[in-house]
Amino acid sequence: MQLENKSVLITGADSGIGKAVALLFAKEGANIAIAYHSDEDGAKKVMNEIIAKGRKSIIVQGDVNDSNFCKEAVEKTVSTFGNLDILINNAGTQFPSDNIENLDEENIRTTFNSNIIGMILMTKAAFPHLKMGGSVLNTTSATAYQGHEELLDYSATKGAIVSFTRSLALQAKPKGIRVNAVAPGPVATPLTEKTFGDEEEDDSKPPLERNATEEEIAPSYLFLVSEQAAQITGQVLHPNGGIIISG
Repeated sequence: MQLENKSVLITGADSGIGKAVALLFAKEGANIAIAYHSDEDGAKKVMNEIIAKGRKSIIVQGDVNDSNFCKEAVEKTVSTFGNLDILINNAGTQFPSDNIENLDEENIRTTFNSNIIGMILMTKAAFPHLKMGGSVLNTTSATAYQGHEELLDYSATKGAIVSFTRSLALQAKPKGIRVNAVAPGPVATPLTEKTFGDEEEDDSKPPLERNATEEEIAPSYLFLVSEQAAQITGQVLHPNGGIIISG
């Protein structure tokens, strides 16, 4: 029970990596607030699974690009659980395009609003409630380092998340708050399936020869917010199946 009675707010926890992290953290003793954009059924399902594990959970619906929603999500978390120990910034979106000339301006702005501007707004709302020993953990991507020929704007936001993580870690050090990130490689999530129409992975393949499952990525999040990572801040963990990158 590495997170016994810890209070955690996770954005985008209604599916994918966020859901897997929420369920793992609940198993480790945390109470979970789920911030979601539109999938109410998915959010309620995750909430009920957490409650079934004997932990507390709430759901909060809204857009992380709305500063008022960010404040509401944080305030509901604190009022329900009594405090806020950990913020997981995981919400994100992507719109593939194989030619920059075909990039839709509205999609570009939506991607930046969701992936990095919303992350900053949510962290701003949460920061006054975090105390010494607290953590902020951001979801970036291997595309921040490799790039991606079909995800120009998405990759740019993921690079911005790396810089935001490192900069906030410096600012947060005197407060005893750690700020880190996880940069998964290819993961079989509802978002990637929706975006690229990925076929279901062959489970008979060895782990390093297929897309990761969300459950295989979640332990990286647990490690970075645990006491075992007490000396780690401003860093990025790379559960990417062996992609060799710097950073």
